[in-house]
Amino acid sequence: MVDIKSMTPEELAVWLKELGEPAFRAKQIFKWLYRGAASFEEMTDLPRALRQKLEEESLLAPPEIARKQMSKLDGTVKYLWELADGSCVESVLMRYRHGNTVCISCQVGCRMGCAFCASTIAGKVRDLTPAEMLDQVLFTQIDSGVPVSNIVLMGIGEPLDNFDTVMRFLTLVNNPDGLNIGMRHISLSTCGLVNEIDKLAQYELQLTLSVSLHAPDDETRSRIMPVNRSVGVEKLLETCRRYFEKTGRRISYEYAMIDGVNDADWQADLLARRLKGAPAHVNLIPLNEVEESPLRPSRRVAAFQKRLEGHGITVTVRRKLGGDIDASCGQLRRKAMKEEPL
Repeated sequence: MVDIKSMTPEELAVWLKELGEPAFRAKQIFKWLYRGAASFEEMTDLPRALRQKLEEESLLAPPEIARKQMSKLDGTVKYLWELADGSCVESVLMRYRHGNTVCISCQVGCRMGCAFCASTIAGKVRDLTPAEMLDQVLFTQIDSGVPVSNIVLMGIGEPLDNFDTVMRFLTLVNNPDGLNIGMRHISLSTCGLVNEIDKLAQYELQLTLSVSLHAPDDETRSRIMPVNRSVGVEKLLETCRRYFEKTGRRISYEYAMIDGVNDADWQADLLARRLKGAPAHVNLIPLNEVEESPLRPSRRVAAFQKRLEGHGITVTVRRKLGGDIDASCGQLRRKAMKEEPL
């Protein structure tokens, strides 16, 4: 079965011609897909014979809402989507003054092993398809009834570990006949796969690259982020500097504040020295507690911020959203896995 929702309009036109259908039908089908059509029968401006052919030859499998939680504190909505094979992934709708942002997953589970993240506890099951990534944006928008203006690839999974799929997703979501979300409204978060960061730089996309740094020294970072053991902080930051030189896009460094682990004054000073001279933004993240992890939120967020700012580093503290609804990566999926097999 052909996954037509993962196709560009041009690819769809070629495939239709191979089926003996006129290429102009591709644009019609593409628009129906991005309206959220859940079946080919809904595509009423297509001939019935073509709809039947599409049903026989291609795949259209929108996700089902397995669970949905809405925060009473700030209106954040957490979705647990059940995919066609029974796997589940999460996405989160966050409301800001500048627009609505959806944080989406790119894999079922994750193999990166970060100590502070619930997504990685059961490991990686599989990569998502471009269609499965798109559907998180599309059906979040349809179910919530609010337009999505920004996308964050920071849910379950490591985007650069599913590189080709993510690049196709970016192409599709940017299409003017589809969701038409511009690259400057998209953020991609990575734990620091240096070869893939170099590869991404060659595309010179205008998205925001967010690097999950979480520690400025190798001893600490290797302890909480296994990916660092093969790379090291210095090499990662060299790669980030190359990325900026190639794209001209300032990098955002994510830093989860963990009590007694990465929140000391000397670590703030070292972080400032390592980032000196490179356009950078540090985003301090109050840690969301994960039941299976001994790590706890830092009590020194304000002091750490002040220390960095004293060195001239641009710093923000991420607004904590959805604290009452398991809004952190992997928490809702993990809870569901404990209660029943997914």
